[in-house]
Amino acid sequence: MRLLGLKVLFFVAVVLAVVSVAGSFTAHQSGSVSAATAAGSACSSDDSGLKLPSGFCATVFADGIGHARQLVVAENGVVYVNTWSGSYYPPNQPAPKGGFLVALQDKTGSGKADVIERFGETEETGGHGGTGIGLYNGSLYAESNDRIVRYALPADAIVPQGSAETVVSGLPLGGDHPMHPFYISADGLMYVDVGTATNACQFKNRIAGSPGAKPCTELETRGGIWRFDAKKTDQTFSPAERYATGIRNAEGFGVDTVHHRVYVTQHGRDQLHANWPALYKTTQEATLPSEEVLLLKQGGDYGWPECYYDPYQSKLVLAPEYGGDGGKTAGVCASKTGPTAAFPAHWAPNAMTYYSDKQFPANYRGGLFIAFHGSWDRAPYAQGGYNIVYQGLTPTGTAGRCEIFADGFAGGATSPGDAQHRPSGVAVGPDGSLYVSDDVRGRIYKITYNGSAQGSTAKAAYRPCPSLTASPGEVMQAQAKPPEGTHPDAGAAALPVAPGATPAMVALGGRIFHGQVAGAMCTACHGTNGGGTPLGPDLTKKKWMWSDGSLSGLTKTITTGVMQPKQFRSPMPPNGGTQLTPEQSRAVAAYVWSLSHK
Repeated sequence: MRLLGLKVLFFVAVVLAVVSVAGSFTAHQSGSVSAATAAGSACSSDDSGLKLPSGFCATVFADGIGHARQLVVAENGVVYVNTWSGSYYPPNQPAPKGGFLVALQDKTGSGKADVIERFGETEETGGHGGTGIGLYNGSLYAESNDRIVRYALPADAIVPQGSAETVVSGLPLGGDHPMHPFYISADGLMYVDVGTATNACQFKNRIAGSPGAKPCTELETRGGIWRFDAKKTDQTFSPAERYATGIRNAEGFGVDTVHHRVYVTQHGRDQLHANWPALYKTTQEATLPSEEVLLLKQGGDYGWPECYYDPYQSKLVLAPEYGGDGGKTAGVCASKTGPTAAFPAHWAPNAMTYYSDKQFPANYRGGLFIAFHGSWDRAPYAQGGYNIVYQGLTPTGTAGRCEIFADGFAGGATSPGDAQHRPSGVAVGPDGSLYVSDDVRGRIYKITYNGSAQGSTAKAAYRPCPSLTASPGEVMQAQAKPPEGTHPDAGAAALPVAPGATPAMVALGGRIFHGQVAGAMCTACHGTNGGGTPLGPDLTKKKWMWSDGSLSGLTKTITTGVMQPKQFRSPMPPNGGTQLTPEQSRAVAAYVWSLSHK
């Protein structure tokens, strides 16, 4: 629910049961588990704060370069990053000067970029940056607004000297997934993700009970992979170039060039319980559906919006917008293509790369490194993701072991508004090093293997991915004083009370906001302290866009929702997608008013 939040201290008591069953991608292969820490003296320059398997080290290659999205590394070791501005990453930060594209070079071998150059479109020229980036035939390709452009790279410089050529234009923008990551094959075919505008192709996006459109005309121009020719210029987007369909948002590409297999990630849908509470329990908001890795095939249909992947049944089932009954019926989903591998719900796989280099130990070759941006829709339970996962693959292309490879990006708080860093891109360098981008503070990490030669061939211990059917844990509890104080002199710390409200209303509203009553998810969009996240505004500043800020005005905004946000992409459903009584809605409004007046 997009409201406000009280500054409180949280402690998280989350139990994630770890179940490992060999031979199935839904119950990942296990090994002896070790603490994921760097290898002592071998990592004397490690300043990353990351938790890694033994023998691996990480350095902060660059920092503060803007909202770094995906990245690619050239044969000469130069790292190119696409950065993004716009409404998805508000907190009113100015766009970086000098262009949204960044070239990073380590000329001294220190593990840190000592040359940083920006180029490409700027805010002044109408640019907003982008997500997708790639290299092909001596040129750098990058997403910029509704286009993919290319720059010829000179032999004597790391940034282009000339202007960009447009490869394809007219890519759909707006809605829930306006980004366009892509992959270019060795023969110059460019595969572009065109994510969906909506969560589940409802007539009213993300609104409780709204049915799905039949047919879902959105699929004509979105929700799949489109293919173009990277060698040509001035191509125009059209439905004719669609390569595969039924993919909600495929931001990551991992390519096995030996076996000619292209894998893509799939962001699973949101809000099964929030929009269909009669069919799904509160806990299922956090556990359904799985995130996926798909094996991309021409003409493939992977099920969106009619289907989602249920890890409890290990199959695609019918979505409630299309007549589904809470997972009992498969219907048309029996004929759709399911995933190669599945992962915990809402972890948000934002990027992926296939690893075949020899720097890392042999048990990390022939598999996928996946950057999980981190969840928001697991509230009121603990969020998940914010890590790099290694997904092994068998020689036949099926899923092998799943490992939490790199963790600790978020710092002490795994939530969208409080995470210090969030992985958004992953790429392999020419020496086999792994690079990871962060779109919160613009950090680039470089991960290397510094362990012994024996360790590179031995079967190493690893930290398995959590079971897909593990409990989401307990509802997050706040270590906060009640709004009315907890001792005789606490009156000064109590929240003010709106005219027409009572301290008891404020207290109830606070409990609802933090998910302790009615399963509300307010903190998912507004953060645990109400300071805002990329999904929802800072609501502690008395900046009212939809009412006069009175108790009655706030109550009306909460109960009716915000269908067309002015600064954020996705709407706020009535009561934030939670089933609240009129008394509870008014209590949340009282809490909102109090926080904005403290």
